[in-house]
Amino acid sequence: MKRICMIFAAVMLAAVAVKADNKIASPDGKLVVDVAVEGGRPVYSVQYDGVTFLEKSPLGLNTNIGDFTKGMELAGDVQLREINNTYTLATIKKSHIDYHATEGTYTFVQDKKTIYDIVFRVSNNDVAFRYKMYPQGQTLCCVIKSEATGFVLPTGSTTFLCPQSLPMTGFARTAPSYETTYTADDAMGRNGWGAGYTFPCLFRNNDKGWVLISETGVSSLYCASRMIGHDNGLYTIGFPQQGEYNGNGTAEPGISLPGETPWRTITVGKTLAPIAETTVPYDVVEQLYEPTKKFTYGRGTWSWIIGMDQSMNYDEQKRYIDFSAALGYESLLVDALWDTQVGRDKVEELAAYAKQKNVGLFLWYNSNGYWNDAPQTPRNIMNNTIARRREMKWMQSIGIRGIKVDFFGSDKQQTIQLYEDILADANDYGILVIFHGCTLPRGWERMYPNFVASEAVLASENLHFSQGSCDAEAFNATLHPFIRNAVAAMDFGGSALNKYYNAKNEPRGSRRVTSDVFALAVAVLFQSSVQHFALAPNNLTDAPEWAIDFMKKVPTTWDDIKFIDGYPGRYIVMARRHGDKWYIAGVNAGKETLKLKLPLSMLPAGSEVKVYSDNAALEGSVKMQKLGKKQDLTVSIPCNGGVMIVN
Repeated sequence: MKRICMIFAAVMLAAVAVKADNKIASPDGKLVVDVAVEGGRPVYSVQYDGVTFLEKSPLGLNTNIGDFTKGMELAGDVQLREINNTYTLATIKKSHIDYHATEGTYTFVQDKKTIYDIVFRVSNNDVAFRYKMYPQGQTLCCVIKSEATGFVLPTGSTTFLCPQSLPMTGFARTAPSYETTYTADDAMGRNGWGAGYTFPCLFRNNDKGWVLISETGVSSLYCASRMIGHDNGLYTIGFPQQGEYNGNGTAEPGISLPGETPWRTITVGKTLAPIAETTVPYDVVEQLYEPTKKFTYGRGTWSWIIGMDQSMNYDEQKRYIDFSAALGYESLLVDALWDTQVGRDKVEELAAYAKQKNVGLFLWYNSNGYWNDAPQTPRNIMNNTIARRREMKWMQSIGIRGIKVDFFGSDKQQTIQLYEDILADANDYGILVIFHGCTLPRGWERMYPNFVASEAVLASENLHFSQGSCDAEAFNATLHPFIRNAVAAMDFGGSALNKYYNAKNEPRGSRRVTSDVFALAVAVLFQSSVQHFALAPNNLTDAPEWAIDFMKKVPTTWDDIKFIDGYPGRYIVMARRHGDKWYIAGVNAGKETLKLKLPLSMLPAGSEVKVYSDNAALEGSVKMQKLGKKQDLTVSIPCNGGVMIVN
């Protein structure tokens, strides 16, 4: 017994240590966070390999029980411990993660009273930190009026940011819904359209590397946040705008004490590899409930992206079930207006027919409610617990696989509660959930095991609605793997093989300017465990056979990821592994044909690979090639074209 106690004590000593200089370093020692107090105000800075990536940046909380951004002191030395976690997750960019980090807890006091801890976790390329607020006497709850939390980028840094919309704007007053356009390599010192920027936010630290800033672990216990731009490279945490949600609900989060804020995350790298490959949104969160079943994922089709509202009828949905079955796909998304244009009885028939074809149905729902004017039905179901659970019981009885819930338009704590309630109730009935017209998911794949993905991006519907979006398709595709899709699954709904966005594929409306190989590449570049592709039944006969064959086999779950080359807004080449098969995908948004020698060290020398590529006229072809002894391959990618390599 004495020996067991000694072993336990030794383990505890190894796990917890004290450091007097208030610095915390990653396991490899390269990433260092320095926490201090200057003039009573908490600050921190971040260096990587001796280079400053964040200069002294503010910390602190201003609450309705006190302003804890000033008059603060550090109480004692930082408490350090090692974090070593292993977990598996099928719905993110890597299925198996070994997370190693150093955790440092900094205790801050004001007037000799312990106010909060700031807990930092530093892994080899990621920093995550959050506040733990303590009770003050008999006060066991508080409202966070604002956060001083900020990020000061070095002078000369450039930005890759997406402006936050003003509340109750856009289609049917449904904004903000994270569907605005990015600017690339822009200057600092701006504040978007006046309301800041949506997470995640990418910065280039001159020629020294990259910084991706976001947040994770947002649940009903807090609100989601945005970034507010200031002068001198400062960006601070901003809470939702009061006008969101039609003015209902508070913009300021309330917490029970003791209580914790979400994690703010900072990913840094000399190259873009740590940005594209990061798993920090999932590393620092925990599963909030057990799944009620083993969920299945996969590919699907949907008629609406090509045929719009008029495609929502029984015969067309049945035709698309047959189409999904012909492709070997697992699902069909039945979009808006199914309740009035198909009818519930007929949806039950469709579900039974789909089951015979081994196809599961996803049903679309409007989230509101009273918070916007979106008229699409079904409405007034997902916003009410009684109606929602009654509906989900019906869905369970007819074998519905999942739901797509749309038109939220707010980051308030009250809205986050609705997201969580929908997810928790859907789990009770074994239903998967996709969100659209919505906020960025923040660690939700791990927190909520039936969560699939969110839109939160200017997605494929805009390709249908706007030729400008078609013209910018390649530009946006080269951004998402480094920004939006780097931190969460993205339900884009793309990879169209129609030349025109209409059911007859005839020359009218929006015209796709990207190649068929491009369509294959983004099926791999854009990560979501369920993908409803923008394919149409006519593609079985009018698209190249090699393209359809590829789309029949492309996976939607991945075991590993490797960034190979790229620059946001210009081009990207990235590899994903499913089982023992690697898919290396690339697209080019530059005006000139891109010639690259790709290092493919993940493949054995002499491997024979299948290469899908475009000529200058964006005509695709496929051929077999053998890797040389140096495990590299030279490729050419024209503007708006792609490359796809499969071993």
